[in-house]
Amino acid sequence: MPFEALLATCLAYVALMFGVAYAADRAAARGHVRWLDHPLVYTMSLSVYCSAWTFYGAVGYASRSGLEFATIYLGPTLVFTAAWWGLRRLVRVARMHHVTSVADLISARFGKSNRLAAIVTLIAVIASTPYIALQLQSVRLSFEVFATNAPNGPEINGALGGTALWVAAGLALFTILFGTRNLAADERHHGVVTAIALEAVVKLVAFIALGVFVVWGLADGPGDMLDRIARTAADPQVAEGWLLKPDRWTALILVSAAAILTLPRMFQVMVVEAADEERLHVAGWAFPAYLFAMSLFVLPIAVMGRELLPAGSNPDLYVLTLPAAAGQDMLALLVFLGGFSAATSMVVVCAIAVATMVSNHWLVPAWLALRRIPSPDETDDLRGFVLNARRMAILAVMAAGWVYHQASGGTAALAAMGLVAFTGMAQVLPAMLGGLLWRGANRKGAYAGIGSGLVLWMALIFLPSVGVGGDLPVPPGVDPWTAAVMASLIVNTLAFIGMSIFGFPDPVERLQGLSFVSAVEPIRHSRMMRGDDRAEPLLAMARKVWGAEAALRYFQAEARAQGRSGYLPDLTPRFLTRLERRLAGSIGSATAHAMIDRVAGGVALTVADLLQVADEAQRAKEETQRLEAAQAELTRTARQLREANDKLTDLSVQKDAFLSQISHELRTPMTSVRAFSEILKEPDLTPEDRSRFAGIIHTEAGRLTRLLDDLLDLSVLESGRAQLNVSVVNLHDLITRALAAASATRPERGFLIDRDLPAEHLGLITDPDRLLQVLINVITNARKYCDAAHPVLILRTRRPETGGAVIDIVDNGSGIDSGRQSLIFEKFARLNDPARAGGAGLGLAICREIMLTLGGDISYLPGQGGAAFRITLPQRPPASAGSEPPA
Repeated sequence: MPFEALLATCLAYVALMFGVAYAADRAAARGHVRWLDHPLVYTMSLSVYCSAWTFYGAVGYASRSGLEFATIYLGPTLVFTAAWWGLRRLVRVARMHHVTSVADLISARFGKSNRLAAIVTLIAVIASTPYIALQLQSVRLSFEVFATNAPNGPEINGALGGTALWVAAGLALFTILFGTRNLAADERHHGVVTAIALEAVVKLVAFIALGVFVVWGLADGPGDMLDRIARTAADPQVAEGWLLKPDRWTALILVSAAAILTLPRMFQVMVVEAADEERLHVAGWAFPAYLFAMSLFVLPIAVMGRELLPAGSNPDLYVLTLPAAAGQDMLALLVFLGGFSAATSMVVVCAIAVATMVSNHWLVPAWLALRRIPSPDETDDLRGFVLNARRMAILAVMAAGWVYHQASGGTAALAAMGLVAFTGMAQVLPAMLGGLLWRGANRKGAYAGIGSGLVLWMALIFLPSVGVGGDLPVPPGVDPWTAAVMASLIVNTLAFIGMSIFGFPDPVERLQGLSFVSAVEPIRHSRMMRGDDRAEPLLAMARKVWGAEAALRYFQAEARAQGRSGYLPDLTPRFLTRLERRLAGSIGSATAHAMIDRVAGGVALTVADLLQVADEAQRAKEETQRLEAAQAELTRTARQLREANDKLTDLSVQKDAFLSQISHELRTPMTSVRAFSEILKEPDLTPEDRSRFAGIIHTEAGRLTRLLDDLLDLSVLESGRAQLNVSVVNLHDLITRALAAASATRPERGFLIDRDLPAEHLGLITDPDRLLQVLINVITNARKYCDAAHPVLILRTRRPETGGAVIDIVDNGSGIDSGRQSLIFEKFARLNDPARAGGAGLGLAICREIMLTLGGDISYLPGQGGAAFRITLPQRPPASAGSEPPA
């Protein structure tokens, strides 16, 4: 096959993966996730376990060691078939705590310790770097198979600057585009998962097609194939390598079973990307079936390769060289795409998982430590920093893999890195299982176990694999690798258990231990709020992580669940716990815990209080579940009644003040009119005095008329008798007119107006005069009450997905006190002291009624740094609003 055709096919396949990922992300953004969350898509994404090491290396492994290759598939099969209930528990706990990685799981369980998570991240980086290099090497070698037999192949391959470099760059681009699009609270990547599921199908079809060709095309069917396998096993040159070694088999099965739980890429697709634990009902049998299909033809391919290919051929490339040598170019191309899929899917998911750990447990904590964790009134965009940190981490991970590949030169030692990575991440297994099953496990035990396991793994397995140091001295007949693996895991486990027995967990660990072991929601937050704390600083902090709109939606939903109106819920322990877990889904448990404590503060629970709460919760678990729904409903109802009663009380006081103020506002101009009218009756007045007194009467009469107009306007709007003059308007024109009309208020102050002019050009069907009245009132209030030294007025307009328009008007003043935010749109409420306001205080009440008549809404947005109002408009007023159709 021409090498140019291979390159074109490879590029087309990459373009297809980009297209599938983009389409899946678009569908998820529109809420069409039903087919994306299908259990089969989830199961196929688990096939990322079958990397190039299994696609190519399993055949080479079988050629050298016989059936020993099957241990790599037996471990995951046992986990999914015999312990799928444990996987369900793992997924449930991880979703409950919004875990983002295996390091985050360990951190969340053991007191939300970021140092412990940083150590797990270090193991993941060390283990993953050579494994990524192995994938790059497999792609390079597969290209070389075609380049060697194709005209101009070597020249083209060399001119490209190295296949591994281009593949690493392309995969880094793909991972950044679809793995760091946003900072969601659930850390799911629909586009990447869907593309990987498609690649799983490609590599399965390719491997089965090759196996069918080998058994029925090169051999004479299964019977002949079994005879060939028996003859090969009897060959003295391979018999010793094919001998069954029980100790090595046991170690390999244990390590591969640990890998399915602890490898960063497997934890990402199996736990983080899972919509819920029910996916494992299908995956419990479908994934072992997939592994069986991928292993079914491994031994026949290995045996046929030994028989038909020249001596000295690389067994790891039998899957490519067999069809190529038989002249089956299309089959060879399909197998190439299967191997390419196996390598690229592993690299992409591994890069996402490791970059998330590096970002959450190295870069972000370091940045926050240097910044001393920004306070809510600072303008730092933590969300942007976290996303950029992940992108830099992805580039660093890819670059490290490529540098390792170049430095190693593709030596035979690199082929063993699959097992090196497995054994490295297996050092996390004792702490993971102990944390899920044993309430007595604590942070000191996790430090001791993981730390000792890391040291032994580095000394006995990792460094010898790259030619540094030597094997563990063992008695004759004992496999050095098996001894090293078992020694590291046994010491790890004993250190973990011993330090946990002699240590004692702190309060946070006890609470987290109860939640993890019992698989229940955390009972209490570890900090109790001070009385003078408010929710607004927490909202401002959440905006830095999620963005303004997502934070507002979450806080509004929490307030509504508590029976409160507006955007600010009460700072209950339950709310703080839920907020911390949501933040953990974006920035990790340890960082979220640190930020909540910094912003909220509080007094820690005592150990005695904690043990009492935990014991009572354990005994009352079933009763609590039975009463939870009814109690929540009663709590919401009681809170709504209390809030309504408090509001009515405040309104009663405001009403009395309003009546007093309105009487004053009416009496003052009437008194002036009457007094100066009496003066005008005097016959000896000069023309100048007569004109001056008449002007005063005219001014006071106008003031009285405006007040009466406001009262009548409010009455008409509240009764629903207002008629709208509907027409097509451009919001840009209305905002410009409103700014010009409001400029007469405090003209001596130099207001800076910040507008997004292109975004303002939105067409609507509405009553322009009524909407202009609302805009003028809000902008005038901002000019009147903004107390900033250098006042700035920000206007932002956008069209939401539901249609219509949203207008945000924000100033940089001190805003409105949270205690008065719920009353500012009431008839009898005033923004400030009546003696200072200079009006009757009906403006915002009229604005609210106008917006209700137009079918929209006006609300106050807390946590924006100043007074902020949001005006929401539909595409056109409702039919019941008394509107007249546009001409």
